[in-house]
Amino acid sequence: MSLLAACSLPNSDISEKKLQHFFGCGAQGNPRGVVGVELYGEVALLRSLAVAEDVRGKGCGKRLVREAEQYAASSGVKRLYLLTTTAEPFFASLGYAKVNRESVPEPIRATTEFSGLCSTSATVMAKDL
Repeated sequence: MSLLAACSLPNSDISEKKLQHFFGCGAQGNPRGVVGVELYGEVALLRSLAVAEDVRGKGCGKRLVREAEQYAASSGVKRLYLLTTTAEPFFASLGYAKVNRESVPEPIRATTEFSGLCSTSATVMAKDL
């Protein structure tokens, strides 16, 4: 959780159950990067991608997103959504595209992150898996 806080990412809703769908790079007790996936049938929310400043630009974030995408696809997810206020170019380089907030399916709109933790000015992006 300290890495998420250091990267100014919301984490107040992350429970033990949600942590079961998180991935990290680096030492287990001191990860240098993390990302999570919330699964909702054929759609999922990619959330909380955080990479320590000293390892940014070295591939950790891309590896984590790729691992999360593979995990989601193997769980039956067809489309992955995310919200970002700072990383739109990074996610666009990985094949994510901006989508209209109103087009987001109800299970994603009902998440704590979408409905309250992230600003309504956050960019919503999606990628078909």
